[in-house]
Amino acid sequence: MRINLISLLLSLLFAFGCDNNQPTPTDAKLRIRFTYDSSQERLDNLGELSVMPAGHAGLNPEFRKMSAHFIELVPAQLLPYKAGAEVFQGAEVPASNANPFGFTTAIDFDKATLVEDQEIFVEIPLADIKPGTYEHARVSVSYQSFDVKFNLNNIASVGDLTNQTGTLAAFVGYNTFINELEVGLKTLPVNEAKLQGFWAFETQFTGQLEAYNQVSSGQAPPNATTVVNPFPNFPIPQGSCVVSGSFDGPVSITGMEEEDIELTFSFSINKSFEWVDKNANGMWDLDAQDAEKSEGVVDMGLRGLKVFVR
Repeated sequence: MRINLISLLLSLLFAFGCDNNQPTPTDAKLRIRFTYDSSQERLDNLGELSVMPAGHAGLNPEFRKMSAHFIELVPAQLLPYKAGAEVFQGAEVPASNANPFGFTTAIDFDKATLVEDQEIFVEIPLADIKPGTYEHARVSVSYQSFDVKFNLNNIASVGDLTNQTGTLAAFVGYNTFINELEVGLKTLPVNEAKLQGFWAFETQFTGQLEAYNQVSSGQAPPNATTVVNPFPNFPIPQGSCVVSGSFDGPVSITGMEEEDIELTFSFSINKSFEWVDKNANGMWDLDAQDAEKSEGVVDMGLRGLKVFVR
């Protein structure tokens, strides 16, 4: 009887000592979707409305795909870069290319996730995110691929080709190791690390001119890419494209959610492709014979970020 009584007491103690209704982490997910909006506000580096400079022109590119290297959620009380809740980190490789920023690694482009408009970029369990209430986000954008319109003038025996389409691949991450780059229909061998501003451009002529399509590449000068950061007291790393923005309402994450949370990261592409408009015709003009007459691109940076909670 004594043994049975002790067993009963122990079983009761265990039953009352463990709350069977204690919430436990669930399988609910955080999903982050990317979208590219040409009607969203066009902002400058400080997050202020941007006016096109005199003598310049811009267009809304037709986005194909984009990639990011790092994403963090930031609470209402702003924190320094990478002090928030990390929800994505891309793969890196060692790199030794010369640079003024001391970079010793590079984004591994072979392992990068590229997504089209309205596509899910990343999905992770809510239980893996540090609990908190979040109102802002930072995204280290690494790659953009989009189509633009252009004129190719002064072609021998042909004349001018107007309103043509070309595909641009632009690397805006801090440093990216690229093996082979598929620009549009053609592939460009690179086989080295490239700093922010490396680009490749492929013409998309059709019909009888299709055989003349080619790929060219180059490097934009340092600090030529607009990087929108409306939080000046919390700077982002030099030489990188960390776009910052705010939610349309606070999001509280506990890890105990029973339903998924979806965040739509809306990037402004409002005249994000900008050039020096030498002839003031509002078209990007390239000259087949005289490079001095071609209009130089001055910016390919995204023009803002808004985060919508679903």
